[in-house]
Amino acid sequence: MVEESSGQDRRPGIAICAYETDDPVWDFVEDLSGRLWNPPGARTVAVPADEPDALAQSLADCLRRNDCQALLLVGRSSRAPVFRVQMRAEGRTPGEGRRLSRTGPSIARSTAPVADMVRALHEAGLKADASSDAEDDVGSYLLYRLLSELPDSPDAPAIGLLRTPLPADEAVVSKGVKAAASAMARRLSPLPRAAV
Repeated sequence: MVEESSGQDRRPGIAICAYETDDPVWDFVEDLSGRLWNPPGARTVAVPADEPDALAQSLADCLRRNDCQALLLVGRSSRAPVFRVQMRAEGRTPGEGRRLSRTGPSIARSTAPVADMVRALHEAGLKADASSDAEDDVGSYLLYRLLSELPDSPDAPAIGLLRTPLPADEAVVSKGVKAAASAMARRLSPLPRAAV
């Protein structure tokens, strides 16, 4: 089930998904109002964590809708001591190393504005980098599935994966997610009137 912010407007939607069911990483509702945080110029579409196949389907459905132009996956890094924007993912099942598809590409590259995201994290005072090293987990699986199933189009949605350092507390994680999502949102265009 996808939970959208209330009210209809022409701001483009950016789906944000903290995909780990046992470690939600970040709470989209930050105060007692119950409203979702929104990056400047965009509207957050919160997609709750689920088991990997069902979550991949929910995220793909969200991206197929005309009002959702971007997706930021958020999860912990088992390797990096800093925020890391993962630039690619391999077509393997998490934990097993088995190929997902015999005919699909072996790797898929992120369509998110990686350099802008890393720059925004630095400007927020956070240590961050970008890496092509894929971790063998649900985050890499989701990134690959969504990127490899995208139609070939100049209007393809921006899809990125932000990994947070394992020891980071909720305030630091929140700062990082907001910086990365805001960098992605700056590249999005308002929705046409017909889509609202």
